[in-house]
Amino acid sequence: MTGPVRSVSQALGILRLLAETSPMSLSDIARVTGLSPSSCLNLLKTLVDEGVVERDARTKSYRLARAWAASEALRDGAGQGLVDRAQPLITQFARRHDAAVALWKVISRERVRAVSRAESDAGMRVAMADGQRQPLGGGAVGRALAAAQRVAPDELARRFEPVRWQAPLSLADYAAQVETATARGYAVDDGFAFRGICTVAVAIAGVMPGFCLSASMFAGRTPAEVAALGEELVGVRDALLRG
Repeated sequence: MTGPVRSVSQALGILRLLAETSPMSLSDIARVTGLSPSSCLNLLKTLVDEGVVERDARTKSYRLARAWAASEALRDGAGQGLVDRAQPLITQFARRHDAAVALWKVISRERVRAVSRAESDAGMRVAMADGQRQPLGGGAVGRALAAAQRVAPDELARRFEPVRWQAPLSLADYAAQVETATARGYAVDDGFAFRGICTVAVAIAGVMPGFCLSASMFAGRTPAEVAALGEELVGVRDALLRG
């Protein structure tokens, strides 16, 4: 029995990404999809030749052709299945750890949005608004996505610049925290995004246009407790991807 054709899966990933975020440059598409620039360029050339994608010769950016831009199937894609599967898993995690847990989706080059969320039943608890949005580089989510995507220093600076932190944080320290997230497999924001709140986050690679899990709690947990939460959230991510 043969498996999926990798190049077809990669091409569909590009189409789903462009359905969510257009126009995009070659470098942005390659970074978000995890493809090498040369592989990404070859796929884009084929999609342009087939009339599915259009290239702007002036800006050198890509967008879906008009007929394809209206496709709801591309927007739903694998991402909707991920959202559907996430709810019971994040609800269980929220109740176990008295945390506000969310699944975030990249919605542009600038922002992410919470597409699924769950809270604990505790009387005093961290709460999130429906559809909450934040800058792409903000909080533990921003660090986790940057780590998973291995973004270049200039792109990291672009994401960092618009974020308004509640505690002082330099770009150098932020970059170091992204490197730590790369090594650990999860990111932590302890009071920088919101005073008194500690958040751990785990990026979900391979599902366009980019997703991330986060769990937010009142600050005060020990480093060992935060590490255990991060590792458990990695397990939730893995279970979610297994379906």
